[in-house]
Amino acid sequence: MRVLTGLQPSGKLHLGNYFSAIKKILDYQSKEELFLFIANLHALTTFRSKEELKEYTIGCAIDLLALGVDPNKTVFWVQSDVPEVTELTWYLSQSITVSQLQLAHSFKDKVAKGFVPGAGLFTYPILMASDILLFSAEKVPVGKDQKQHLEFARDIAERFNTQFGSVLTIPEPDIDENTATVPGVDGAKMSKSYQNTIDFFGTEKEIKKKVMSIVSDSKAIEEPKNPEESVIFQIHSLFLSDTEKESQKQKYTNGGFGYGDLKKDLLESILSHFAPFRSKREELSQNLDYVHSVLKSGKEKAKEVAEKKLDAIRNTLGIYPF
Repeated sequence: MRVLTGLQPSGKLHLGNYFSAIKKILDYQSKEELFLFIANLHALTTFRSKEELKEYTIGCAIDLLALGVDPNKTVFWVQSDVPEVTELTWYLSQSITVSQLQLAHSFKDKVAKGFVPGAGLFTYPILMASDILLFSAEKVPVGKDQKQHLEFARDIAERFNTQFGSVLTIPEPDIDENTATVPGVDGAKMSKSYQNTIDFFGTEKEIKKKVMSIVSDSKAIEEPKNPEESVIFQIHSLFLSDTEKESQKQKYTNGGFGYGDLKKDLLESILSHFAPFRSKREELSQNLDYVHSVLKSGKEKAKEVAEKKLDAIRNTLGIYPF
């Protein structure tokens, strides 16, 4: 089964990215035919600095390779390297109405928060549909906040097939209801927009500063504490086996451990878990020729699939040459 997903190069990866998306990507890599792209075209809806976009795009590639994306098992490329996706976006725009796009939750949310939208943000769901339909994705892992965009892609494909002929694969969503919502240092959902993240590829000093800033109550060292109400434990439990969780819970419920001690335990788990990935990232950062070669190879594989599909779509539409 072909699975497709993309990640925007929007800055440093954090624990929320890792536990809600990247671990799942790596699991797919070992079981399915995975297509994975860096969504730099989507990022243009918010980016205004070419230097940042270039830096974050190559940084995202390095991060994903360091975390275990295997170019021998996964088709891995940068979105803009396959311009066929933008041509398909125009064709698909004929199969969705303005009134449908006006219903997009993400668009309405951003406008409600004072974001001044460009047309690109408004038509974002069409570009996302093109990403999916150009590569005949059968399954698309999406978070709850992206579910509607996947529904748009399905609607577009069904309408296009009805109008012009059955050439597009109807994708199925993969929404894991059990995916953990990782809390940030303030207890809200971990998100770059909330500035409450723990970035595991930061320096040890930066990671420690973030961990030590996690919110906690004012209970004294000797007092028992409720692990289920602790943001520290909620984050730490993501790294622990069931046995380790029970052992860590005892430190909370028995008392005798202050929140500073419990934060140090969490810090140790973060640094230990990501140590090999951090080392690999440092190695890749010194070997950018390899990173670029991986993306070039992925581009060639992706373009081969994209060109074949787009030729079929052009033929269905009657696009010259015949």
